Amino acid sequence: MNKTILTGRLTKDAELSFTQGSGKAVANFTLAVDSGYGDNKETAFIPVVVWNKTAEAVANNTKKGSKVLVQGRISTRSYDAKDGTKRYVTEVIADAYNGIEFLDGKNNNQTQSNQSSGDNYGEDITPVDDGDIPF
Repeated sequence: MNKTILTGRLTKDAELSFTQGSGKAVANFTLAVDSGYGDNKETAFIPVVVWNKTAEAVANNTKKGSKVLVQGRISTRSYDAKDGTKRYVTEVIADAYNGIEFLDGKNNNQTQSNQSSGDNYGEDITPVDDGDIPF
């Protein structure tokens, strides 16, 4: 079985294009995926391909730094470069349905401004003073 699930942030805005002839939408982006903690933290940069309506949704609803969950399959392919060398590509092809989930929420700008000011509370979460807890 070839199935992968990744959560990470876009390294730059998704690139939306359309195939010649059929005009199918395709979006490409790179996902920065962290693993480990502290001194052992590593980041992998995974190329992702998304097709059709999902590609348009990604292009319209994300930007550099957007957090997404990707479900799909790992694909390998090769092609001949302009200089005559053979190139190999490994990428994740997102599932056609439910292959992408947007994790930033509706109000991404407010969440980012809260984080940059040092306040890590989301818009729906209000900090509670321990003295206000009834037990």
